[in-house]
Amino acid sequence: MTSSNGAAPTHFGLKDLQEVWRLLAPGERAEAFQLLPHDQAAAFFHDLGIPDQIALLRALPNAERRLWMRILAPDDAADVLQLATQSERVEWLGFLNEPTRLEVSALMAYAEDDAGGLMNPRFVRLRPEMTVDEAITYLRRQTRDQHETIYYLYVLDPQQKLLGALSVRELFTARGDQRVQEVMKKDLVTVPEDMDQEAVAKLLATRNFVALPVVDKAGHMRGIVTVDDIVDVVQEEATEDMQKMGGMEALDTPYLQTGFFAMVKKRAGWLAILFLGEMLTASAMSRYEGEIAKATVLALFIPLIISSGGNSGSQATTLVIRAMALGEVTLREWWRVVRRELAAGFALGAILATIGLVRILIWQAIFQTYDKDHYGVIAITVALSLIGIVTWGTVAGSMLPFILRRLGFDPASSSAPFVATLVDVSGLMIYFNIAYLVMRGTLL
Repeated sequence: MTSSNGAAPTHFGLKDLQEVWRLLAPGERAEAFQLLPHDQAAAFFHDLGIPDQIALLRALPNAERRLWMRILAPDDAADVLQLATQSERVEWLGFLNEPTRLEVSALMAYAEDDAGGLMNPRFVRLRPEMTVDEAITYLRRQTRDQHETIYYLYVLDPQQKLLGALSVRELFTARGDQRVQEVMKKDLVTVPEDMDQEAVAKLLATRNFVALPVVDKAGHMRGIVTVDDIVDVVQEEATEDMQKMGGMEALDTPYLQTGFFAMVKKRAGWLAILFLGEMLTASAMSRYEGEIAKATVLALFIPLIISSGGNSGSQATTLVIRAMALGEVTLREWWRVVRRELAAGFALGAILATIGLVRILIWQAIFQTYDKDHYGVIAITVALSLIGIVTWGTVAGSMLPFILRRLGFDPASSSAPFVATLVDVSGLMIYFNIAYLVMRGTLL
């Protein structure tokens, strides 16, 4: 095997492969992966993201592909098959043994972002009439045979309806002659099989559980969603929100694995919309062309003032979107948010206004930059405009997520560039109207 820098290593340890993985071509990755001892290769394969797992499987010989598909848990195998091509899906599904194939096929029937699509159908089932000693013996056999991480033990009736649950600790600390139904907890938090993955993540985070049972509408238990399953979901959702807030569509694949034309397509739409929005800024400036001609000094402060309003709006949008995502703010609390941001916007505007006022006075004293008879009204105009625009930008930025959520859109779509564009146009109107009121009879 030859690495991309021309070297020809004969052996890769786990840490070595982790360090150079991104530098290797697909074929080189497969060769290096095959050099790992089986236990290290298994750990490495499980830690890879789904796109990397798929790329590695494609580069491996058919026999090894079968081995690594079989080592995946049913929920992980379903995730891989969801992103594979149709022909690969048929072939790779055939690598699995019959029971696992049925489990994976059932999981693939769910939407990818539903709880049913995330869950692992393998969990420890107990009968309510079992004694604790019988349950412990059964648990030991299950652990030895399945090699699955066991979080909780679930008690089901003959129809597979969920009756209760208990932890391993609770089982081992109970008396051996007690019945499982005497030890189990009946007041359970369950997850509907069609619950959105983001809602599942919030539920796990707020309740501090490491696993939750997934049930259908009739109460039959279908599987468990664990913290391990949610980690990738949280990362995926956060990445998607960040990309949307940056003013583009969310990418479906990692950055370096996204094709050039796909990348352009994802970015061009929003960029074109924002460009059209910025055209309104030019239109607004042409509306006040006469004022700019009479007092050209006004043009000097346009970038300073407008960017301050856009920045304050972007801050407010980011804070509110994150608060919504964490469940800290609901639609009903919009009035509390607008009051809070109105006060914050005024305070922030006053701070920037003070800085702007001092800056004009110092520059005038040192460099005589402005008209000596009118620098005072210029300073007042800039200060008042900063208060007005920053306050407006903060309120507008905080309310856009509420409006979008109320209309059924993703609040992350109220991206920072979108807020900035909105404040640019409206900010110019605020600036020139304040300038007209303050400077009327002097410069205007």
